[in-house]
Amino acid sequence: MGLRINDTAPDFTAETTQGTINFHEWIGDGWAILFSHPKNFTPVCTTELGCMAGLAGEFEKRNAKIIGISVDPVESHGKWKEDIKIATGHSVEYPLIGDKDLKVAKLYDMLPAEAGDSSEGRTPADNATVRSVFVIGPDKKVKLILTYPMTTGRNFDEILRAIDSIQLTAKHQVATPAQWKQGEDVIITAGVSDEDAEKRFGSFERVLPYLRKTKQPSA
Repeated sequence: MGLRINDTAPDFTAETTQGTINFHEWIGDGWAILFSHPKNFTPVCTTELGCMAGLAGEFEKRNAKIIGISVDPVESHGKWKEDIKIATGHSVEYPLIGDKDLKVAKLYDMLPAEAGDSSEGRTPADNATVRSVFVIGPDKKVKLILTYPMTTGRNFDEILRAIDSIQLTAKHQVATPAQWKQGEDVIITAGVSDEDAEKRFGSFERVLPYLRKTKQPSA
């Protein structure tokens, strides 16, 4: 069975560019963004790691830690970080997991069990499915999974937007419509009666019998 939303994020112990971590302990009581890469020194991934470094402050505002993983040894990550700084102007200060034995990639269902137990000799194409983003909540549950092809760089502004929605909807009985951005109107969930909606949100607009919109609740 593959990993799904609301599953507990698999725990693991791994070597990173910042030492050994236990994943659940490292997450602590905040949020975590685990994003994976098929190989070091690949062009699209180089731009992605630099982009994440540039957005580190935005994730911090949302109490979300960033951690990357690449199917390569930790020693190789250090050299790659130098290239990332040259290419993007951003220094990678968040940890990068070394997954040379492919254990984490398999644990998160990004590689099949028969993929072997070593990154040595594997090409980016061999690891093409190791291109996912996992948003994990303080309860250690998976809240979002996105998987991209190797030729399409990830839009991390969308990850931030999704985190804003997930955190908002975890606190209030609302959902967010298509293209929603912070501060825009939200949808009242079906479990809230009209009477309760007026008490909670003050007022709402009934667009359809099953679609009610209201102003975004304050934090």
